[in-house]
Amino acid sequence: MSWGDVRGLLQYVPQFRGKVFVVVIDAPVPALAETMLDLVSLQNIGVQLVIGSTVHSTDDLLDRAAEVELKFSQSLHKTTADPAEAIAALGRGQAVVLDISEDDPLSANLATFAQSVSAKKLILLRGVGEELPKGAMRAAEIVSDSDPIIRSAAAACQLGIPRVHLLDGETPGVLLSELFSNEGVGTMVYADSYRTIRPLREEDIVELLGMIGRSVRNAHLVPRDYAAVAEKIEDYSVLEIDGNVVGSVALYRYPDDNMAEIACLYVKQAHEGLGYGVELVQHAEQIAKEADVSNVFALTNRAAEFFQQQGYTEQPSDHIPADRHQQLLASGRDSRVFGKELG
Repeated sequence: MSWGDVRGLLQYVPQFRGKVFVVVIDAPVPALAETMLDLVSLQNIGVQLVIGSTVHSTDDLLDRAAEVELKFSQSLHKTTADPAEAIAALGRGQAVVLDISEDDPLSANLATFAQSVSAKKLILLRGVGEELPKGAMRAAEIVSDSDPIIRSAAAACQLGIPRVHLLDGETPGVLLSELFSNEGVGTMVYADSYRTIRPLREEDIVELLGMIGRSVRNAHLVPRDYAAVAEKIEDYSVLEIDGNVVGSVALYRYPDDNMAEIACLYVKQAHEGLGYGVELVQHAEQIAKEADVSNVFALTNRAAEFFQQQGYTEQPSDHIPADRHQQLLASGRDSRVFGKELG
């Protein structure tokens, strides 16, 4: 993540405020000081913290926490104890130091405790070990021959933890880089809807217009205003990652011609090259199929190669519905037509 992207960082502050994060710090000693400073930053924006380690003593954690002036409860907590005292401390704004010295980093006891304090994230800062695949993995799709630590993360999700993050604790700034970016820098195993394509909602319209504004100004997309989008809101879908809209697509239907147009296809710059455009087009095609539409088309120049890679072929401009053809001629745009027959 570019730390100059202040807006990208700030969008997470209201999402994280008041949430409980359980952080297992198994990173080497040199990384402890920076990790504690990162935890102070999280606490300052309202994150409620539970901290533990299977490689560092609780005394070491308490000493480091005191050095950076982290607000924490003086009482040590066990994963098998009644969580009421820990919940009370978290409610007061104090971090809870958890004694997990006799457990595995992602033990069932820890996951059960995390669930009992309503933790939204369980984060493991690992030491040296086998490199894990980067990116997001759905817990239900993790197979038996996956890395044991990934299987443990999936098991934690099954016990009620929405997301488990596995990070290289020796990488500077890894904790904040993981949490304050859509794509992250480590491995995330999730049980909730991390990435989804859903219908556009009225409250998304301003975000959509801001997102596509650059392409509209550069004449890559047809200009749209709030009223125009609101009038046809049922035609739009957005790609949402971690609660943030990062892409869009629209499907305009022409029932008299049994055709539909794929339009307003856009993915934010920070998310380009990750296959999201393909997902959005496939989503629009699926909607068309479910409506028994046999042909879809797109008008474009800039994305010509992209649509050809998705099985679209260039067609004469008069192969689209007559009304749409007239609109295209009147607009003066030299967009090419790419069509596809749906099976």
